[in-house]
Amino acid sequence: MTSDDNIRDYYRQRAAEYEQIYYRDIPKRRQEIADEETRLKELTKGKTVLDTPCGTGYWTYAASQTAKAVVASDLLPEMITEAAAKPYPQPVQFVLSDLHHLPFADGSFDIITLGFWLSHHRRQDFENLFRSLGRIIKADGLVWMIDNNPPAEGPGNHSEGTDKFGNNLKKRFLNDGREYVIIKNYFSENELRKIFSSFFTIQRLTFGNYYWSAVLAMK
Repeated sequence: MTSDDNIRDYYRQRAAEYEQIYYRDIPKRRQEIADEETRLKELTKGKTVLDTPCGTGYWTYAASQTAKAVVASDLLPEMITEAAAKPYPQPVQFVLSDLHHLPFADGSFDIITLGFWLSHHRRQDFENLFRSLGRIIKADGLVWMIDNNPPAEGPGNHSEGTDKFGNNLKKRFLNDGREYVIIKNYFSENELRKIFSSFFTIQRLTFGNYYWSAVLAMK
């Protein structure tokens, strides 16, 4: 299978166990997540929000505590099922859709959130991703992202090398031992600034030990 096929199948199989990543018993790691939840809730206060890909709805839930309205989108029905089972503070609309074919009108959202996705997105396709987001965000809207730094992955790297575009290929394991090779890129702070600067104005870039996060305005 191709890397795209691998990552879809991997997350279909992992949907029911995915949220274990947020509750691993490393206090500093959990504090970085908690700090970002606080920042996200402040950012989304009174706003219309799209969470895509929403995964199991962890960040959807955080945004729904303060947002005016929330839409959650994902390509995988297994993730939508997990996300929709949460007891949200307000109604959330769930939509099955591809990041590159988002079924929303131009300028629909104040905030778009992407949790733990950029590291899986093919480097050669960043421009298409950012343009897809730019179409549906309001002129004064913002994009929020969070993703891993290598220490969040634990001691086992299991890298399988890189492809011709520089995408890191990493071995990942399910709880039952099944293994997949998927794209999992890591970025330095300087590299993130370089990636974002062609498309966004960086309002905030927080680069922690375990995670980085960014708040971006479209240029």
